[in-house]
Amino acid sequence: MIEHLHEHMTSELQQNAKTDTIFILSAILLNLIMLAVNSGMVEKSRTDNSMLVVMLLFVILIVLVNLVVIIGLQKGKQTRTKLQTGLMEMYKDKSVDKYYDPSLLGNYNTRYNLFIMVVTFTGIIAIVVPFVLR
Repeated sequence: MIEHLHEHMTSELQQNAKTDTIFILSAILLNLIMLAVNSGMVEKSRTDNSMLVVMLLFVILIVLVNLVVIIGLQKGKQTRTKLQTGLMEMYKDKSVDKYYDPSLLGNYNTRYNLFIMVVTFTGIIAIVVPFVLR
């Protein structure tokens, strides 16, 4: 039974990592695309108010998607911490915990924080730059 539980927990960790990767790449890609699109609309938005409205709608999209991604990454971070803590307890019970460095938990938390920062900063750049150019 322990082997099945271990397999399930490690599988959940792998799925968590894949989901987080999709979140991160989607947000960064959207931010860069919206940066390019809004920057390309700057010239026309100076004279055409409808273009400005479209730019503002894209800003709302950037904010909403980035918020969803950040919340998703925070939940992924919490899930990873719970799963790894459970695995560490399982390893202690089986006296194999000496093979797993507990400092890895802190490293994963740092990585999540860095990913959140990248998503946040690319989002901010995607919003600010087109309006500075305007």
